[in-house]
Amino acid sequence: MSAPTPQHAETSDSARSSLEALRTEIAKAVVGQDPAVTGLVVALLCRGHVLLEGVPGVAKTLLVRALAASLELDTKRVQFTPDLMPGDITGSLVYDARSAEFSFQPGPVFTNLLLADEINRTPPKTQSSLLEAMEERQVTVDGTPRPLPEPFLVAATQNPVEYEGTYPLPEAQLDRFLLKLTVPLPNRQDEIDVLTRHAQGFDPRDLKAAGVRPVAGPSDLEAARAAVAKTAVSTDIAGYVVDICRATRESPSLSLGVSPRGATALLSTARAWAWLTGRDYVIPDDVKALALPTLRHRVQLRPEAEMEGVTPDSVITAILAHVPVPR
Repeated sequence: MSAPTPQHAETSDSARSSLEALRTEIAKAVVGQDPAVTGLVVALLCRGHVLLEGVPGVAKTLLVRALAASLELDTKRVQFTPDLMPGDITGSLVYDARSAEFSFQPGPVFTNLLLADEINRTPPKTQSSLLEAMEERQVTVDGTPRPLPEPFLVAATQNPVEYEGTYPLPEAQLDRFLLKLTVPLPNRQDEIDVLTRHAQGFDPRDLKAAGVRPVAGPSDLEAARAAVAKTAVSTDIAGYVVDICRATRESPSLSLGVSPRGATALLSTARAWAWLTGRDYVIPDDVKALALPTLRHRVQLRPEAEMEGVTPDSVITAILAHVPVPR
């Protein structure tokens, strides 16, 4: 593989600095949650979508809003409710009495960053209205496909399915998300920092007052994606990814293992992480670092394993410990 030119290396470093600055800006509004912030940046690099899961009140929505405020991108928010209809998201044909014709009224999905807030509080019919948008990056209304803006990312939040009034996302919908990030409760010190900020006047509804400003735009994102695409992947690393995914299909605890699309996703996120950490090649640790968020929503537990307290994370962690690591 040829060595990168000085100009390419300089562009790559500049793009990396811009995306690293996103973390600093988001930290002005959100305390802790570094893994979730990193996951959102990785998803941007991979042209993927993110599902954020956590109990109410752990700053899932604030995290996405802070990301949007840190980017020079158009953003829209949809609050998913039980009465939300598919046309409320994708748009619909509206009759114009003056011209006696139907015209298309775009929905909020026509944006760069769509915040789908509490996506599991709306029925499956409305959830599925995002399938075409997330996979094909277009919306078809009345037989006419309409392309979405580029870049396009869905950042969805959901509460755990144990809570009342939720509809579990179907497997086809889950598979459209590149990453599923868990947003845990903060530790004691982080929670003290949160309360201290609020005591000092922090208003989560006013991110400008918190000093959050745009630090990256479409040009930075395109340069970063181009650099990630040049990140080298050896045959051994590709084999390592395949071995991990094949092991999930053979696990006695799982009724559904990771598909080849999931293997492709893991390789993609590992490349993005390798580039973010300053390397132009992927190592096994990159694969391990992104395995849980990339794969946890692509497997399905057997009922008996679930009753015994087994979790997707514990199964994947055990697989990572047993699959031979290439030298």
